[in-house]
Amino acid sequence: MSDPRTIGSLVIDRLRALGVEHVFGIPGDYVLTFYKLLEQSPLHLVGTTREDCAGFAADAYARIRGVGALCVTYCVGGLNTVNAVACAYAERSPVVVLTGSPGLSERARNPYLHHMVRDFETQKEVFEKVTVAAVVLDDPLTAARQLDHAIAALTRYRRPIYVEIPRDLVHARLPVAAPASTIAEEATDPEVLAEALGEVRSMLVSAKRPVILAGAEAGRYGLQDELVRLVERFNMPVASTLHGKSVISEDHPSYVGVYGGLIGREEVLQFVHDSDCLLILGSILSDVDVLDPQRPELASGQVIHATADRIAIKHHRYDGIEFEAFVKGLLHLQIAPFASRTLPKPERAAYLRPEPADPITLQGLFSHLDTVLEDTTIVIADVGESLFASADLRVRRRFEFLSPAYYTSMGFAVPAAVGAGFADRRLRPLVLVGDGAFQMTGTELATAVRYGQTPIVLILNNRGYSTEREILEGTFNDIHEWRYERVCELIGGGTGWCIRTHGEFVESLDRALRDPSTLYVFNILLDPTDRSAGMKRLAGRLAERLTAQRES
Repeated sequence: MSDPRTIGSLVIDRLRALGVEHVFGIPGDYVLTFYKLLEQSPLHLVGTTREDCAGFAADAYARIRGVGALCVTYCVGGLNTVNAVACAYAERSPVVVLTGSPGLSERARNPYLHHMVRDFETQKEVFEKVTVAAVVLDDPLTAARQLDHAIAALTRYRRPIYVEIPRDLVHARLPVAAPASTIAEEATDPEVLAEALGEVRSMLVSAKRPVILAGAEAGRYGLQDELVRLVERFNMPVASTLHGKSVISEDHPSYVGVYGGLIGREEVLQFVHDSDCLLILGSILSDVDVLDPQRPELASGQVIHATADRIAIKHHRYDGIEFEAFVKGLLHLQIAPFASRTLPKPERAAYLRPEPADPITLQGLFSHLDTVLEDTTIVIADVGESLFASADLRVRRRFEFLSPAYYTSMGFAVPAAVGAGFADRRLRPLVLVGDGAFQMTGTELATAVRYGQTPIVLILNNRGYSTEREILEGTFNDIHEWRYERVCELIGGGTGWCIRTHGEFVESLDRALRDPSTLYVFNILLDPTDRSAGMKRLAGRLAERLTAQRES
């Protein structure tokens, strides 16, 4: 290691203090000096095939480990990560974006340097829109303070931050050795918290049918245990949003199912809608979750909505309360447990089990998956049928499921599998990805092979963009057909299969699950008109919404 009293070493020390062990990215000339410092540090560099893939990998890593990091060069690298970082911002995933930039000394001599877009501040200004803090460490006197304030924002809001280091300042010495960060997170006002909890208690005491709707932030803030204790302490049913799927084990006796206005099962929607007190914890509700924000259960004032951004109870908003403090405070409410109620049962579709020679279908595929998921399997779903069909999967461990269910960016799943593989080597990713999404970022399987990772990748090949086809049909939804099973030959590792029948799928998946020594890629040939139950529900409700809009 170089002198620990430098800007570059300061950044590395702070990353290690956050629990980061791996940094994803691609080198470039403006960041090479810092890359060399990373290489000499205890951190492990993971080279990806694309910068946006580094962003998705860091996002998945953060969801499992708490914080992720990526490092790319100036503008041509950094701007290529913007969509992935925007996804992490929208999904509440704390990612540190590290980048180099032209040195301060060379800027004075030559204002026209390569990779520039408009001026030297352009990249930072772009990232200010998709991070909670963006800093340029261009002064040794202020570097430690700037970095620590950014890290405090990352910790407080569980969203990305941007850290830029001019390349001639990586080894710039600090005036004194920077102490460990002492910036505390925003404190909770105890009087405001007591008042908010008092209002919650009065609502719950008069309620007969309360329901908890849990979202991803409960996991981002490490509150899974508190959520389970809350459910069991008060005997309250709990549903999750699609974004928060697996924040609580779906085998828990109080679990109702996935609530989603567009894709949720009708009996789950009705159960939540019948609540006389809805406690929303860590859920940012989008149009996928809520068909109509003016529904009585959301507009009647019988809602407690707590997120990292706000604590709202009925029509009141409480400032000065941290999300973690509020959730933990709920556990101390003096309320008797609620009477048990009959909950919606898990959907077990009544259908004839396919014969081995029958063509593979989404229903057959996901029904079989539901029987073989293991404790060490983490399901990572891209958007489209990969996500909507997965809504009905019964995941048995908390955070056994990762997906960009709120931001819904295609191309997330394959690079996310790489990030997940480094975050917890005990887990084996099972990747569900459409053919369109795979064509965007499937090259990241080369990174998996390079580092000895062995995910199982199921490519749902329905020859195009099925979600868009449900919205508006057109030849623009078609994509070029690949021989996906042969990608293993291209990247020099793994085993690929072309799957046409249900029997081939069952036999091949069984073999893949029993063999953790290598990567497996399945090219699953589906009928382009095949639709999952979740997709059918989404399409039907979208059609109803469009009809209502036209009539109004």
